[in-house]
Amino acid sequence: MVEYSEFVRLSRSKDSDERGHAAHLAALAYLDHDGPADEHAALYAALIGFLDDPSVKVRAALAYGLLHSPQAPRPIMMALLRDSAVISRAILQYSPLLLDADLIGMVPSGDPSTLVAIAQREKLSPRIAAALIAREDMALTQRLVRRADVALDEALLLDLARRLGDDATLRGALLARKDLPAPARLILVQRVTESLRQARIVCGALAPERLARLLRDGADTALSAIGETEAVQARRDFVEGLVGSNQLNTRILLHAIVTGHVMFFAACVAELAALSREKVFTLLENGSRASLVALFSRAGLDAESGRLLVRLVLHARLADLADDFAARHYVVTALTEELIAEYDGIIPPALEEAFAYLSEQNIALARKAARGVMSAFAGSATMPMALPPAETAEHFQLPAA
Repeated sequence: MVEYSEFVRLSRSKDSDERGHAAHLAALAYLDHDGPADEHAALYAALIGFLDDPSVKVRAALAYGLLHSPQAPRPIMMALLRDSAVISRAILQYSPLLLDADLIGMVPSGDPSTLVAIAQREKLSPRIAAALIAREDMALTQRLVRRADVALDEALLLDLARRLGDDATLRGALLARKDLPAPARLILVQRVTESLRQARIVCGALAPERLARLLRDGADTALSAIGETEAVQARRDFVEGLVGSNQLNTRILLHAIVTGHVMFFAACVAELAALSREKVFTLLENGSRASLVALFSRAGLDAESGRLLVRLVLHARLADLADDFAARHYVVTALTEELIAEYDGIIPPALEEAFAYLSEQNIALARKAARGVMSAFAGSATMPMALPPAETAEHFQLPAA
C-alpha cells in the first residue's frame, strides 16, 4: 500500500524513475479500483496528468500499466497511440481497446515497424490483414499468411497464389493453410511442378522422359486429390472451373479412378453430362453397361474412350482402389490385357494415349504393390527357397608341361 501523500511526492519528483513508478502505480490502482467514485475520478485525473510528463520513461511506464487491459481509459490509450514510436508500437501490438477503425487509417502510411506491430496483434480481422497485404511487402505478407488464426478471404488467397506463387517461401506458407481454396492450391501445385522441372538437381538426377512422366503423374494425382476433397465437401466450384477452362481430359478421368478418387470422378462426369452428382454416383455404383455407355456419351466422350471408362468402372466395382495398391495393379493389368485381346494388339489411335497411360501406371503400381511382399513372406515362410540344381562345369585336363 502507498499513502496518497507518498504518491503525490513521487508524482512531483524531479527523478523520472520515481515519476514513472508513480505513473505505473496509478495505472494499476485505476484498473483495480472498486472504491468511491471521487477516488476513481482522482486516479483518472492523475493518469491524464502523466500524459504531459516530459520524460518518455514516465509515459512508457503509464502505457505499460494500461497496455493489456480492456478496461483502460480509451482517451488515454488513444493519446499514447500518438506518442513516441516505442510507446505507439506497443499500443498497436497489445492494446485490446483498438478497433479496426483505429487501425485502418494507419496502414496505408505506416512505416515498416508500425505495420509489423499491427500484424503481430493477438487478434487481427480479415479487413486489416487484407489492408496490410495490400502494402505489397513480401516479408509482411509471409508473416500474415503463416498466421493460421487470421482469416483471409478466398479471393485474396487466390490472388496471392496467382501473383506470388513463384516465391517458394510464400508458396509453402499458402499450402500450409487449411482455408486455401482449391483453385489456389491447384495453381501452387502447378508452380511446384514447374520449379521441380527447372531445378538443376532434379534435371541432373532423372532422364528427361522419366522426369516429365513423374511430374505429370504427380500433378494429375494432386489435381484429383484436391478434387476429391472438394467433392466430399459438396463444393462444385472446383470442378466447374476445370470444365470451364477445358482442363479435364480422358487421362485425368482415368487417373481419378485408378487413384481411388471416385467422388471426384463422379463430380467430373456429372458436370460434363449436366446431371446431378447423386444420379451419376448411383449409375457408377449399380448402372448397367448400356447405361454407363449412355452416361459417358452424354458427357461428351468419344465412343472408344467411353467404352474404356465403362470397362474400368466395372472392374473398379470389385476392388478397393482407395488404399490397396495391389487392387489398383490388378485392375489396370486386367484392363490392359482386355484391350490387347480385343484389338488383337493393334490399339486404335483414339486410345493410344490412354493405353500408354495405363502401361505407365501398371509399372508404377506393380512397384508399389511389390514393396514389402518378399520380406513379409520371408518372415512367415518355414521352407528354404526352391532353386534349380547348380550345373557342374566340365573340368578339362591340361597336358603335363
